[in-house]
Amino acid sequence: MSGVPVSSNPAAQRGEDRTPMEVIVDLASVDVRMPAQEAVTVNVSARGARVLTTKPWKPNDRLNVRSLLGSFRSRARVVYCVPTSDNQFAVGLHFSAAVGQWRMGR
Repeated sequence: MSGVPVSSNPAAQRGEDRTPMEVIVDLASVDVRMPAQEAVTVNVSARGARVLTTKPWKPNDRLNVRSLLGSFRSRARVVYCVPTSDNQFAVGLHFSAAVGQWRMGR
């Protein structure tokens, strides 16, 4: 463990507002031995997102994030991972080097 306290309410530590948005994303570990996984965003901001996955991720895991309906790409670090009531995991991601748009323009 890193010794950093983890709040039971991850949103309480957030420094900026997030926009509710559901976008299918591909999460790929920087560790190529781990398979990629599809997830759905719950909300997004310029610095991060909350996504729902079917597999848990460990805090500080490094990922490549890619939106499937747009051009968004980013490196990300897992900030938290908490189980939800429907056999999924809510994962908080912190972005670095983000580029592109979540969805294609209409």
